[in-house]
Amino acid sequence: MTLSLRLPTPNPPMNNEPLRLSEQLAQLHLSFILENHQDLAAQAARQQWTHEQYLGGLIEGESQRRQDRCIARRIAAARFPFIKTLDQFDWTWPKKINRPQVQHLFGLGFLKEKANVAFVGGVGLGKSHLAIALGHAACLQGHSVLFTTAVEAINTLAAAQAQSRLKTELKKFLAPTVLVCDELGYLPIDKIGADLLFQIISGRYEKGSTIITTNQIYKHWSRIFNNDSTITSAVLDRLLHHAETVIVEGKSYRMKDRIEEP
Repeated sequence: MTLSLRLPTPNPPMNNEPLRLSEQLAQLHLSFILENHQDLAAQAARQQWTHEQYLGGLIEGESQRRQDRCIARRIAAARFPFIKTLDQFDWTWPKKINRPQVQHLFGLGFLKEKANVAFVGGVGLGKSHLAIALGHAACLQGHSVLFTTAVEAINTLAAAQAQSRLKTELKKFLAPTVLVCDELGYLPIDKIGADLLFQIISGRYEKGSTIITTNQIYKHWSRIFNNDSTITSAVLDRLLHHAETVIVEGKSYRMKDRIEEP
C-alpha cells in the first residue's frame, strides 16, 4: 500500500506581501489603513508602540474617516444653499435677539422632543443663517436634514400632485429628522399651496423637528395663507404645540454699509 503525502502549499514570495495586503485592504474598503499603514508602522517603530497601539491607531483613523464621509453625505443630502455656523453669526447687528436662547438651541435638545423652532423677524437679520447653522449642527451630530424654501416645497408638491405622485414626493419632506423651511411669508400662498404646506407640517407633527424662518409675526399668519383662518389655525396649532420662537429685531444687515454711510 502506497501512502500519499500532501505537502503544504509554499508561501508566496515575501515581495508579494505588500501587494496582497493592499489588494485586500482595497477589497475591504479600508482606505485610511491602505494609505497610512506603512507610515504609521514606521512611527510605531520609532516610538516603540505596542501592537495594540499600532492597531488602535489604524482603526481610529479608519473610523474617523468613515464618520467624516457620513457627515459629508448628510450635508450634501440636506441641500443647504450655503454653509453657515453659529460662530460666524454677527451678534452685534440685531437690535434684539436672545443670545442664550439661541445658544441653548444648538445643544439640539429640541430634537429629542421632536419640537420645532421658529425664527421670526424682518429681512436681513440672519434668520436664515441661524436656521441653516442649526441644521448643519444637526448633520454633524448624525441627524438627517433637508433644507427648502416654503415656495420651493409648495411648487414641488403641486407638480407632484398634478402627476399623481404627491404621496411619494411628500415623504421626502416628512422623512428627515430636521426640515428647515426658509422664507415662509415672503410670498403669498394660495389655497392649494396652503393645503400642501399644511400636509408637511401636519405629517411631521410629533414625528420630526421643523425649523422655520418667517418675516410675519403669528397674528399676521392669515396673510400668508390666503386669509384662510381655518388653515392658519390648523398650521399654528401643530407647529407651535411643541415649539420655541426666537424673535429677531433690527435693520437689514444687507443694508449695513448704506446705513453706516455719513
